Amino acid sequence: MFSSKKDNALLAMIRTGQTMTGRQKLSLIVQLSIPSILAQLSSTLMFYIDASMVGSLGAQASAAIGLVESTTWLFGGLTSAAAMGFSVQAAHFIGANDFVKARQVFRQGLMATAVFTAILTSICLLIARPLPIWLGGGEDIVGEASLYFAVYAVSLPVYQIGMLASSMLKCSGNMRVPSIMSIMMCVLDVAFNFFLIFPSRTVAIGGTEIYMPGAGLGVAGAALGTVSAYLITGIILIWFAVYKSPELSLRREKWVFAPMWGYLRNAAKISLPMAAQYVMMNGAQIVSTMIVAPLGNFAIAAHTFAITAESLCYMPGYGIGEAATTLVGQSIGAGQRGLTQSFARMTIFMGMAVMAVMGLVMYIFAPEMIGVMTPVEEIRTLGVDALRIEAFAEPMFAAAIVGYSICLGAGDTLIPAGMNLASMWMIRLTLAAVLAPSYGLQGVWMAMAIELSFRGAIFLFRIFSGKWIKKVHVK
Repeated sequence: MFSSKKDNALLAMIRTGQTMTGRQKLSLIVQLSIPSILAQLSSTLMFYIDASMVGSLGAQASAAIGLVESTTWLFGGLTSAAAMGFSVQAAHFIGANDFVKARQVFRQGLMATAVFTAILTSICLLIARPLPIWLGGGEDIVGEASLYFAVYAVSLPVYQIGMLASSMLKCSGNMRVPSIMSIMMCVLDVAFNFFLIFPSRTVAIGGTEIYMPGAGLGVAGAALGTVSAYLITGIILIWFAVYKSPELSLRREKWVFAPMWGYLRNAAKISLPMAAQYVMMNGAQIVSTMIVAPLGNFAIAAHTFAITAESLCYMPGYGIGEAATTLVGQSIGAGQRGLTQSFARMTIFMGMAVMAVMGLVMYIFAPEMIGVMTPVEEIRTLGVDALRIEAFAEPMFAAAIVGYSICLGAGDTLIPAGMNLASMWMIRLTLAAVLAPSYGLQGVWMAMAIELSFRGAIFLFRIFSGKWIKKVHVK
């Protein structure tokens, strides 16, 4: 069913200006979404497994990772913003059948993001020690939290270039290789964690006891396992994009080191609003963590576990969103305005339908989703309540996710970034600060559910008003 030849044939219809039937459009959306959803789910599963393995060490270890997790998302988001500034341009050129310019953009992206990530890594290492203290962590967790963040920082250079290669491949229509690498990353992370987190021990398998060596590094082992998985899969992604991709391969291209300012300016126009959004959105997540921190280690751990568990339910929305970015980007590059709008409507409704189902699953299986990650009853109770509150907001969360991805494919990032920021800072944090003292962690998650519903509504208005596509020149 999921054939790369079928994908390529349908994508070629976009690039050559052919009329597509509704069934062909739906087929292409599904063909591109499924690998992307699997990639998103496997990536989230990696964090889920990390949380469950560390959770077995107790609330203190879980709280140490939870304290700095929002900050790792911040820096990961900045690498994503840098990559998308170039890959969206590549999608437009590929849609216009101009592979020469797509490769030029790729080369410029490799050089620019290498410089950017060197700066980013230096900043991370400088703040690693004081960061947990700034976030309000207790003395019992700041040491492990600092170490976890420092190890994460070391992986950023390869993670950044791997992110660029992955987003370039996705925008070219190749969702399969990034998906396979995400699944591989998850498998490697489990394997590395198994040996690095726990000490040497005897494991019973099928009635036979087997000696299992282990480093016993605890929280640091979880960080090393994740970093090792990033490094291996990142290198493979870079190799495939540079040497094997039909649209992007630089193997026979003359390497030009001089900056090509037109591409760099366009990348900045796309990336800077995204980067500002990531800083402010993750800053909001950090403030949210600071609101939760006074509620105690149980609340911090439950908050972190609930976020991780919920991500298993909203990742399908991000998978459909990535397909929307590719399809909208290539349709705009091909000058097909009607097709662009059609893909926008179809993807946003598909995302809402899928995540409505996932919200129901999350509500029903909340005890099992939290229970896998921690044996501590107090954490489980708090986490289950949080997930069941959030379940009602999932369809509108999908509208926000896919709506933003549609705008991204069009290169329209400034106003959508402002929409995300205003919703997060003015509604979520304000409500969380008001509700947390009276309702505890439940109040924080009530604020989150209300804000996500509002954000989804304003993105639906923007997409169906058509204002996002008016910002783009089409043939």
